[in-house]
Amino acid sequence: MALISVDELLPQPPQPRFALFALGFRPFFLGAGIFAVLLIALWLALYRGSLPLALFIPMEQWHAHEMIFGFTGAVIAGFLLTAVQNWTGMKTPSGKPLAVLFFLWLAGRLLPFVPGLPSGLYALVDAALFPAVMIAIARPILRARQLRNAAFPVMLGMLTLSNLLVHAEWLGYAQSAHTGFMLAIYMIVLMMVVMGGRVIPSFTDNKLRTKARRWKAVEWLAPAATLATLATVLVQPVSPITALIAAIAAAIHAVRLAGWYTGKYWSVPLLWVLHLGYGWIVMGFVLTALGTLEMVAPSLALHAFTAGAMGTLTLGMMARVALGHTGRMLESAKIINLAFGLITLAAAIRVCWPVVMPGTYATAILVSGLFWIMAFAIFVLVYAPILIQSRVDGKPG
Repeated sequence: MALISVDELLPQPPQPRFALFALGFRPFFLGAGIFAVLLIALWLALYRGSLPLALFIPMEQWHAHEMIFGFTGAVIAGFLLTAVQNWTGMKTPSGKPLAVLFFLWLAGRLLPFVPGLPSGLYALVDAALFPAVMIAIARPILRARQLRNAAFPVMLGMLTLSNLLVHAEWLGYAQSAHTGFMLAIYMIVLMMVVMGGRVIPSFTDNKLRTKARRWKAVEWLAPAATLATLATVLVQPVSPITALIAAIAAAIHAVRLAGWYTGKYWSVPLLWVLHLGYGWIVMGFVLTALGTLEMVAPSLALHAFTAGAMGTLTLGMMARVALGHTGRMLESAKIINLAFGLITLAAAIRVCWPVVMPGTYATAILVSGLFWIMAFAIFVLVYAPILIQSRVDGKPG
């Protein structure tokens, strides 16, 4: 029998209508959605030479940094600040402290465009977000003694290190940006592997009354194979050994994903978008294996992980989490289903088009970018009121 707390029996105070800083997912998901549109629009203009803008960092590295630490970093911050409060039952930052975290993230996006700004100040501000979020989630996790969730502060620490490695090159201290980017991408993939293994099959089973197949060995091997691939990619980026380990990782993740499969989820967009997003992780490892054998360009694997897995999973998770944590039914609007289709097309074009028609690479980037922009523009238009306004059931959060 479920226990009912005294607080639930008492009348709840009315919640303020403006609730953007009530819980972590609200500002960071909205910021991520808006930034996803602006970032790719600006990148396309820079790539095509339509916008004469000079930054103190290379354009390609700025694009990679903002995709990883800007866009995806916001989604990670919003998700963890929300999930940890749900897991532990203890408060994570809200109100003014949450606003400070959000504007810290926003400052990191804007500072590169400030003329004459000391690059060291930019590095200090940009690298501060993940440690701040790490402290915010580590406290309730440790107090609740949830050791199974202790990996998330550790992964945030590794993301901080990876960001510092990128900035170290921009500051002229070392040739470390590539290592930083690779470490960050694989840390985010690891987060998706760990969290995806928890929520994707459970969301599916809860909605469809199915029973996903899970094998203990596969659940342990999935994150282990991810880390093993990272280690070999960093040490021997072109090697048969690296190709073998990446291929093994692809097989393990494919088996895991197959265990969750049911034909029923194709009728539920909030589910199939998550399964497809995890499928891009499998594709990323397949392309990593082929790339280390120099059969395809290594950038295809990176974009399978970023434009594919990160783009699709973040959009799907933001859509679902925002509905659930604002007291709404877990049913996506038809226009959001269109956004899911657009982000899937954007990833497929970015990864597959250059293989089929390598002579039209620039066109692939343009078309993929436009589909990406449309997908996240739809998300912002639909979810901005949801994220800004209070819960429909009157509860806090």
